Amino acid sequence: MSIWEAVILGAVQGLTEFLPVSSSGHLILLERWLNLNTDGGLFFDIMLHLGTLLPVFIVFWKSIKGLFRKPYKTLLYLIIASVPAAITGFLFQDGIEVLFKGSGVISAILLAGAFILTATELVFAEKISAKNKNALPLSLKSSIIMGVFQGVAIIPGLSRSGTVLTGGALAKLDKEKNAEFAFLMSIPVILGASLVSGVKVIKSGADIDILPVIFGVISAAVCGYIAVNFMLAAIKKAKFKGFAAYLVLLAAVSVLTKVLFGV
Repeated sequence: MSIWEAVILGAVQGLTEFLPVSSSGHLILLERWLNLNTDGGLFFDIMLHLGTLLPVFIVFWKSIKGLFRKPYKTLLYLIIASVPAAITGFLFQDGIEVLFKGSGVISAILLAGAFILTATELVFAEKISAKNKNALPLSLKSSIIMGVFQGVAIIPGLSRSGTVLTGGALAKLDKEKNAEFAFLMSIPVILGASLVSGVKVIKSGADIDILPVIFGVISAAVCGYIAVNFMLAAIKKAKFKGFAAYLVLLAAVSVLTKVLFGV
């Protein structure tokens, strides 16, 4: 893998991991359109995900430290919310990736993501006032709902961040707390997936070209930081229709490129 490929993949991973537009969907399409090999570099994939996690630690460092203070309630909710994704990932990850990588299927899932984002904005508008006056605090119920939605987001093309935010909105969770908890939920999911993939890398004994990895991680971290802050501003305003419109456009482009160019 060349350095420019690594930078492109890192930028796409960093931006789309936290924006509600599906990082997996983008990487699948990018692999086709630019003939990039993203499946062969498992170690590279792990490092990109860890790179996108760095901005979460930077932006939410106080919240992360707060997890380990008594009475540990938020930490407990985070563990509970991580269970559904761990179960679905363990049971279905490989089969789901094969099943949902078809061009038409990805386009359909991107459209489903657009519908989810539009519904999320409407739910925020209907159930939660602009000043969060009728919003609810984080609870066992909201953590379970958000965890189930995160488990569903294992499907390639479905945004984890957008789906989790929808769960929080349905639970009438305060918008700021919804955003914070959604980002905190990314930590165990990404670390867990990286650990599983890391074991596979060690067993395979694959050769690693370290220079593209370094550039890819830097690109992912910088773009991830931009995406986190941009997303926080979007959540405060509860405006997601722009992301939904983008997903519709991306789905249309996916179909057109398949029909016209066979990619």
